[in-house]
Amino acid sequence: MNIIEALLDSLQDDAPVRQVLVGAFWTAVVLDTDPPRCGLASTLRPATHPGGPPVPHAGRLLERSGRKLAALLRSSSTLEASIGMAAFNALLEVNEAACTEVNAEKVILERGAGRRVAIVGHFPFVERVRRAAATCWVVELHPRPGDLPAERAAEVLPQADVVALTGTSLINHTFDNMIGLCCPDAFVILLGGSAPLSPVLFDYRIDTLAGTLVVDVPAALQAVSQGATFPQIPGKRLLTITREERA
Repeated sequence: MNIIEALLDSLQDDAPVRQVLVGAFWTAVVLDTDPPRCGLASTLRPATHPGGPPVPHAGRLLERSGRKLAALLRSSSTLEASIGMAAFNALLEVNEAACTEVNAEKVILERGAGRRVAIVGHFPFVERVRRAAATCWVVELHPRPGDLPAERAAEVLPQADVVALTGTSLINHTFDNMIGLCCPDAFVILLGGSAPLSPVLFDYRIDTLAGTLVVDVPAALQAVSQGATFPQIPGKRLLTITREERA
């Protein structure tokens, strides 16, 4: 079973959807629960959409339940899949007792010091990891100076002792391919605001999950609606859970 189906099959609850907000950089889905629950995901949108609108049912998404909205994670439209990822994160029951409040950068620096590190996605901490690691490859769809293009992932991921995968790999459906390229002994972390804090991922060779829990929904929504980047979004906790800490 691929990772998307495994994640969707793991959902236990459902709830009506109160709000869907697709911002310039982040997408938020709010469930009509008490208190309201909010999930985030990166907004991945195509440059063009010659095949029709990227969200065919835009304007009518509140008619769907949270689980039906989460099912959009299967969509080949990355914008629809972004909405699906945010809905999944809103529905996910996070075991906060199993989590620690630590930034993914710290985990990568501790694990990657003096070792070979591959990072899929250009995160703000890349330069600090480059200074600490023996070798650091950064694989990007839109490479910056010093990065490698995405097509070279098959070359570098098998060599890495530590691999950091972006949560957006679930949205663009590259996760299964990327994880298959990792060395069996590599330490693999899935990180970012899109990354779900779901133990299901531990069955798919992930060792540590570093994701986000929204704790102040109005504050987060206001920022997302105004084009906030991830560091600009208030009202969130950065949580990490490892394979060993599962209940």
